Amino acid sequence: MVLTDRIRNFAIIAHVDHGKSTLADRMLQLTGLVGDRTMRAQYLDRMDLERERGITIKAQAVRMPYRAADGTEYVLNLIDTPGHVDFSYEVSRAMNACEGAVLLVDAAQGMQAQTIANLYLAVDAGLEVIPLLNKIDLPAARPEQVAEEIAALLGGDPTDILAVSAKTGEGVPAVLERIVERVPPPVGSADDPLRALIFDSVYDSYRGVITYVRVVDGEIRPRTPVRLMATGFTGEVDDLCVISPEPLAIDRLGPGEVGYVTAAIKEVDQARVGDTITTVADPASAPLPGYREPTPMVFSGLYPVDSGDFPDLRDALEKLRLNDASFTFEPETSVALGFGFRCGFLGLLHMEIISERLDREFDIPLVTTAPNVRYEVHIEPAMRTDDEAAVIAVSNPAELPAANRIAEIREPVVDAMIVVPSDYIGPVMQLCQGRRGDLQKMEYLTPQRVELRYRLPLAEIIVDFFDRLKSQTRGYGSLDYEPAGLAAADLVKVDILLNADPVDAFSAIVHRDRAYEYGKRMVNRLRELIPRQMFDVPIQAAIGSRIIARETVKARRKDVLAKCYGGDVTRKRKLLEKQKEGKRRMKNVGAVEIPQEAFVAALSVGDDG
Repeated sequence: MVLTDRIRNFAIIAHVDHGKSTLADRMLQLTGLVGDRTMRAQYLDRMDLERERGITIKAQAVRMPYRAADGTEYVLNLIDTPGHVDFSYEVSRAMNACEGAVLLVDAAQGMQAQTIANLYLAVDAGLEVIPLLNKIDLPAARPEQVAEEIAALLGGDPTDILAVSAKTGEGVPAVLERIVERVPPPVGSADDPLRALIFDSVYDSYRGVITYVRVVDGEIRPRTPVRLMATGFTGEVDDLCVISPEPLAIDRLGPGEVGYVTAAIKEVDQARVGDTITTVADPASAPLPGYREPTPMVFSGLYPVDSGDFPDLRDALEKLRLNDASFTFEPETSVALGFGFRCGFLGLLHMEIISERLDREFDIPLVTTAPNVRYEVHIEPAMRTDDEAAVIAVSNPAELPAANRIAEIREPVVDAMIVVPSDYIGPVMQLCQGRRGDLQKMEYLTPQRVELRYRLPLAEIIVDFFDRLKSQTRGYGSLDYEPAGLAAADLVKVDILLNADPVDAFSAIVHRDRAYEYGKRMVNRLRELIPRQMFDVPIQAAIGSRIIARETVKARRKDVLAKCYGGDVTRKRKLLEKQKEGKRRMKNVGAVEIPQEAFVAALSVGDDG
């Protein structure tokens, strides 16, 4: 067991693409854990999706031995965190397992919205923050100005901020020395009853649930009977390992140490992130505080293309749920799509990642419905039944009550922080006002950079707001947001009718001012996707009983006059009337089958959706 005062636990936090994983790579090399021959870029990013997209999705912990300049041996527990706003829950969890945070800032781009948001998270968690300037080898780097920006936010002398190049390794040895000096050792006693916090977990088909833990008090050894305090599960520790950077079996974990434990946990619900592990023989009196529950921001339906895959989809979602505590799901049924699940995500990128992992890791092709948010609907007292609640939560448009029963609809709003160069203030304000934004504050960080604070409806920013922001600011704008409660809004449900029958999968809750635009776009898209029938198929968008947009898929038409070479005009008219009567009769009994490809294309989130 390592002495507590020789342990340093820290996380690397930064905006997207500011070099967190590259800095972690250099630290692995400097401490001798990974040799030059086996080194690869983004060494700690294990998923194929992470390597393809060049982003970190899951926080990764690694244990590094380090000999300081004075010859003292230390153990550094590093956690490499994601930078995207959708995965900020991963960052907050990682910080609860640390005493320090390395704040990385791009010397060319300067302070970004997510940099500031992560800094606030670290300060709230009571961590020792060590600011770093990265990418000083870039031609566009401006380390002096960016150091002043950081000092203005954090306080202190700009000359004390270390400048490094994670790509070349310049300045990284000084960072490790600064971590040893500044980050406090963990607090805990090996003599107290065991309390170990589960900060992450993954599912292994051979060993069951693998729980990543940070020991706070006591110590844990193999073959020790343990109990999970929240779920009540009891079992014997099978494997006890540290990640260094591959699993390395050890004989015990003491206070402040980070590793992983397996205990034949077969059910995914038995090991929850934030739970406390203690021993059966000498249990702790109270669990550790754990984590606040993540709040899903975006909801979407996931349906298997083949209905026979429904049980496999349920098992796959349960395994992903274990690996990702911020992901929620519950079963639902759609008339058009059959059996599926209503899933909650932290954002659109989170939704994309989950859908792609289901397709790749479990080989389940999916239809994903259009993303929406959860609304709070207040029912008119006079229209309420005895056992009905006054306020209901609606995350699926199909669940929205009739318009005459609704007193008020409240939608989730967010406080958005947008950091942009001062040249682009006008286009960004225009974009935000077009999305029903309300300006709260405008502050100049430097003469060239401005921080705009807007209150925006969440539904207006989940789809394409970030893309529009990037295009309006030529890539220099950055966005971060956090929930800010609910606000009343004039919202309506737009139904899409196909041959006068509503198709629930295409329904959406939108602001009244945007209803016509949404309805027109959907009927135009469906007109191109639905194959022609033997009769005319009207496609309509409606608010209640009022039709707001319509297109028609024209019928296939046989030329019944082809064999009429002259003769009386009444003969031709008789043939056309007979054809028209046949089509009218067919329309009364015929049903329109929507091909699966049409669902996928109509519900895909593209530039126009």
